[in-house]
Amino acid sequence: MTPFLSTLAALVAPALAAAEEHSEAAVNPWIVGGGALLILLVLLAGVVGFGGGREHS
Repeated sequence: MTPFLSTLAALVAPALAAAEEHSEAAVNPWIVGGGALLILLVLLAGVVGFGGGREHS
């Protein structure tokens, strides 16, 4: 094996080993989704509240 290929293999091997490991997500996806939904609903309430007394153009 050439020195380039052995160096390349040494660099790629840890990445392949890490990709094969399966672990749980660090943060629960339901919490992230619920937080994003809450932020969007608060922003929507702010927009509706801000434009509530205006005439339509």
